[in-house]
Amino acid sequence: MSRRVLLAATIALAVGAAIGGQAASNGLAEANELLFRQLLEVHRLGDGQLAALRAIFARSGFIGQGNPAISSHPVSEQRCRDELAKKQISYADPTFERICAAPYMAPLYDPAHQKPEDAPAYIDQFELPEIPCVYPVVWVKAHEAAEMCEAVGKRLCDAHEWEGACAGALEAPDYRFDLAQGVSPNAAVERMRHAHNRADAPTKSWSYGPAYRSGVCGTSSHKSPNCPGGGWGLCGSNTFPDGTFPTCRSPLGVYDLNGNAAEHMNLPLDPSRWRAAAARASATPR
Repeated sequence: MSRRVLLAATIALAVGAAIGGQAASNGLAEANELLFRQLLEVHRLGDGQLAALRAIFARSGFIGQGNPAISSHPVSEQRCRDELAKKQISYADPTFERICAAPYMAPLYDPAHQKPEDAPAYIDQFELPEIPCVYPVVWVKAHEAAEMCEAVGKRLCDAHEWEGACAGALEAPDYRFDLAQGVSPNAAVERMRHAHNRADAPTKSWSYGPAYRSGVCGTSSHKSPNCPGGGWGLCGSNTFPDGTFPTCRSPLGVYDLNGNAAEHMNLPLDPSRWRAAAARASATPR
């Protein structure tokens, strides 16, 4: 069966935004231009892909690496690069790049029954822009996240795929579609989430192991002093650069799944919204 690169790992959760000043808007535009150049250079985007991303960013007015006027990152991108160099850590993986046909992606599979080459899909190893030691993209709404994935030939992870990347094994999904029948989407999500968490509570874990450990992932950032809980104009996105924490890594080689930016994923409420199943069904013989 033929396969294409399907999964996008991490796009930060957007919350309510308050309009900042013109200086902040100008700074965001400049920062995004640098971001576009980095995406073009590292991920070799086509002109149409880059144009599609530019349009999504422009329509939002907030998508980027945070409000540059007030964001205060705990670690600079240069310090991230220096620390990794000091530890002789490189995230380049020729084997993964050969399998996934793209840099900074990891095969998504079940090691108990499969080899990396058998992976039915691949997942970005880092938060968008998927470049080590670059700040993640934030202030993205769910529909924008899906549009951005599609713009570069990918899609949002289904929930069981994100969990599989975190746990270290892509296992069969356990979506309780029966719990979503006859109720609102919000109620369906809550019912399905509750059932799933209750069933898996005895074996819960983090990407790096079965017990929570402080300092392993990017959980030590701070809140802007005047942040009321949300709003682009008052709340800086005080994130760490992608890959700042080398041990914040899942067994499948995916980083920053815990901590740092929050992430969108697709929770199908009925079989027609199960993106992974649709992708497999549309595959064609070689």
